Amino acid sequence: MEINFPLTFVIGPFSILAHVIFEVVGIAIGFRYFLYLRRKQKDVITESHRLWILIGAAFGALVFSRLVGSLENPALFFSSKNTLLYFYSHKTILGALFGGVICVEIVKKFIGEKKSSGDLFVFPLILGMIIGRIGCLSMGIHEQTYGIPSDLPWAMYLGDKDPTILRHPVALYEMLFLGMLWISFVAVEKKIKFKEGIRFQFFLMAYFIFRFLIDFIKPGYKFSFGLSTIQITALLGMLYYSRTFYRLFFKPKELVKDTNTEPTLSTNHSNPS
Repeated sequence: MEINFPLTFVIGPFSILAHVIFEVVGIAIGFRYFLYLRRKQKDVITESHRLWILIGAAFGALVFSRLVGSLENPALFFSSKNTLLYFYSHKTILGALFGGVICVEIVKKFIGEKKSSGDLFVFPLILGMIIGRIGCLSMGIHEQTYGIPSDLPWAMYLGDKDPTILRHPVALYEMLFLGMLWISFVAVEKKIKFKEGIRFQFFLMAYFIFRFLIDFIKPGYKFSFGLSTIQITALLGMLYYSRTFYRLFFKPKELVKDTNTEPTLSTNHSNPS
């Protein structure tokens, strides 16, 4: 079956990009799932503080997603006739996650919240991102989420003028990675109880590493030293969580709750999310 990229849905006289629909659905379902988990589990954050945290996360995600997305190709951004429009129309989930973390930590400093706030976001984020990546895959080569040409058995046609060109389906790789990450969290947490905030830190650590590696098989602008803006941002994210990296490999017991005593909050104040 031949697929025309970008995929669109025709509703009466209107044509709507599938990407837009999946993006909106992903955000809506992810947020509803967050509210469901918050009701089901006891939230350690008060209602008012959680609201400020959500505002901080949304603001950071909005600004940084577009900042990092715009700088994926700095030459195009700075030479564009309408830099504000270019800024608004380019975004990336990696920048959203990185900016969300930064702004949440700033908000928590202002409101005096010391408890970890990120664990409840992990599964809703994974769910929303998987749905959103379906939309990215539907765009083919018309959005910067496709891979370089490949002759691997699972390489896909993504809308090139030459139908013989097959590419790495990077969006599909990410969906599979996120699904495996979800399964891994569920399996591990049946046996190990992490301290508050550790699940979120592991999620971001894994995602930053994945995005750093996957960008090597994506076309696009690379700086003279061989890395893209996405990869530089991913490295900054890994640096931010370097203490967790260290504890994971050298002091893993510090990441786990002490089951012989009353549950306590994580003492990791440098990376409390």
